[in-house]
Amino acid sequence: MILKGREVRAWASAASNCIAHGTLRVMSTERVVGIGAGAAGLDPLYERGGTGSGSELPTTDMVLNIGPQHPATHGVLRLRLTLDGERIVGCEPIIGYMHRGAEKLFEVRDYRQILVLANRHDWLSAFSNELGVVLAVERMMGLEVPVRAVWLRTLLAELNRILNHLMFLGSYPLELGAITPVFYAFRERETIQAVMEELSGGRMHYMFNRVGGLKEDLPLGWLQRAAGASAAVRRRLPDIENLVLGNEIFRARTVGVGRLSPELIAAYGVSGPIARASGVDADLRRDEPYLAYEKLAQDGVLRVVTRTDGDCFSRFSVLLEQVKVSLDLVDACLDRLRTMPAGPVNVRLPKILKVPEGQTYAWTENPLGINGYYLVSRGDKTPWRMKLRSASFNNISVLPEMLPNTIVADMIAILGSMFFVVGDIDK
Repeated sequence: MILKGREVRAWASAASNCIAHGTLRVMSTERVVGIGAGAAGLDPLYERGGTGSGSELPTTDMVLNIGPQHPATHGVLRLRLTLDGERIVGCEPIIGYMHRGAEKLFEVRDYRQILVLANRHDWLSAFSNELGVVLAVERMMGLEVPVRAVWLRTLLAELNRILNHLMFLGSYPLELGAITPVFYAFRERETIQAVMEELSGGRMHYMFNRVGGLKEDLPLGWLQRAAGASAAVRRRLPDIENLVLGNEIFRARTVGVGRLSPELIAAYGVSGPIARASGVDADLRRDEPYLAYEKLAQDGVLRVVTRTDGDCFSRFSVLLEQVKVSLDLVDACLDRLRTMPAGPVNVRLPKILKVPEGQTYAWTENPLGINGYYLVSRGDKTPWRMKLRSASFNNISVLPEMLPNTIVADMIAILGSMFFVVGDIDK
């Protein structure tokens, strides 16, 4: 495509209008103009060769900034795209807009206070983030958590996983132009959030984990209300499935779009539902079990959901099926807790908590993928170092490999199917 002067401006205006109808807002545009394919030499980051008969002709590439504020990014993320017409030839994710220095703040907070920070970088997986930190600290201290607390943690982790997945199950069709599914998804989220709020007092940031167990035992009658919430979500979940998976427009926008190979999954450390949608059969809950997942796997309740196509449709399908698996796990935990005698849910610890000198690495299967927690202690009441390995960072790192040779309209479908939270990227 050869564009000059007024044609470039007219094309940019038309492209902006088309993208706007697809819920995309273009923050700014700039042109990179030069001689040769891709204006090589002016922007060596996006050099590309040409072999056709017209490759020596003057061409124009456009650099398009997506974001940093955009509804498809679940936070403040900027993508710097290089376009040849409407086809993407280069992508550079620019991160850091939400960096709050969480890892540095860990070093000046004691081991009880860091839980307040740990559940905020991924606000859709707050309980799971707390859990990884306390598991690392408990391993360093050699603490054995009461059995009742272990099963309660498993139950709450799966309820939090359902909340996380329902958010993306509602928001992803919305990004493709379908508004109805988000209402159904948020109805189910409210059902689960009501029981989580009753238990912890928080709707998003629960702060219910403690080193050695949980804050307190369950309120009277809570197990019955949680069982009712699980049954209600299970009964109404087919509404979302029927609205979306069978929709011909949704399938046209997602089937075969944004394929991700197992080789790229391994190269970039992508994990969670995105990896399993590409045929990677990996789940820490089964492969390196923690909490009560080993028992649940032995009983056949824990199933690992995989697909083989690795496209946007497969990623959405895996997420939907994982909600069903989590509902099965919730019901199994509720059954176990009903028959369990009353007992403590935490270990009594000194007022000033000091972790022995040493280091450890704990990792968990968070809703968005593998989260790792590398803890280094010098024997003080604060961590000497707490390094977070967040799933979202690896999930978006593969975008420069996925987006080239796709069109701008498909970029929205691909970006939304990568299931990330920007706070989890930037920390």
